Amino acid sequence: MNIVIENISKHYGSFAAIDRVSLEIRSGSLVALLGPSGSGKSTLLRLIAGLETPDTGKIAIADEDATHKNVQERNIGFVFQHYALFKHLTVRQNIAFGLEIRKALKSRTKAKVEQLLELVQLKGMGDRYPSQLSGGQRQRVALARALAVEPRVLLLDEPFGALDAKVRKELRTWLRHLHDEVHVTTVFVTHDQEEAMEISDEIVVMNQGKVEQIGTPSQIYDRPATPFVMSFIGPVNILPGSSRLFCDNKFERVPPKIFLRPHDIVVTTQIKEATASARVSRLIHLGWQIRAELALDDGQVINAILPRERFDQLNLKPQQQVYLKPKDIKSFPHSYSV
Repeated sequence: MNIVIENISKHYGSFAAIDRVSLEIRSGSLVALLGPSGSGKSTLLRLIAGLETPDTGKIAIADEDATHKNVQERNIGFVFQHYALFKHLTVRQNIAFGLEIRKALKSRTKAKVEQLLELVQLKGMGDRYPSQLSGGQRQRVALARALAVEPRVLLLDEPFGALDAKVRKELRTWLRHLHDEVHVTTVFVTHDQEEAMEISDEIVVMNQGKVEQIGTPSQIYDRPATPFVMSFIGPVNILPGSSRLFCDNKFERVPPKIFLRPHDIVVTTQIKEATASARVSRLIHLGWQIRAELALDDGQVINAILPRERFDQLNLKPQQQVYLKPKDIKSFPHSYSV
């Protein structure tokens, strides 16, 4: 089921939580609403769900105007960050709750619950209570409960935010596999860039109630549309355009700021043409890669990422003199001073 949002706005007093947002979510896709706290992503999710009413604009689900329909009429599955499970009900009863409210046949409810227990990898745990489950298992129950009523759209509000890093990583891989099985249109909110990049088909980057860019993970990372997207998605060095590191780059007009990914810096120990000198301030070992903090001659400190093999070849040491050359730099026309 596709979702079309046209010129939606939502204010709380004088504060614009959502400011004239338009986007289309394709049927069967998994889309991330990504942004910092206060960017409007959760408000947008609640507007899609019908938990909030927009001040202006239109929301269509499956080509039907849903702007003023209530939650029940939209047939939306919603999963919150903190599970919202019924503590006094078993796993099986939690999953069956929505079906029982809709007065589904008992035979259908029983079959659906067993099917979902297997789908979310909780077979044999149906008689347990939420307090007897781990955080990751509770979140799977919450997802199963949302899927039980066969929603047209599944909405997830920071579904893994309350979990530790290891469980979060396991669950997001599982969610991607689950989505590929059920193919329900899914929108999830996150502030975790890696999470959005790993599991979504498309990412909607939000900032201050507006959409900064919509695209696939590779489009967002490799071709950022704005300085905000460049600096929010992945690590980046931001330097003045006059920096000596860019001495061989011919700009028609030198921009005030240049954006450079840490993995787009070539580090050598031999002086070469069109390189800038720097000194190794610190080396941070991150397993298969090394992050080097490098101090340029003008005092600016930047980060470079080196694969383990390249680091071993260079045999870098703290305070060592090195030479740098950027492979790929970005600037943005609207970052020029007017």
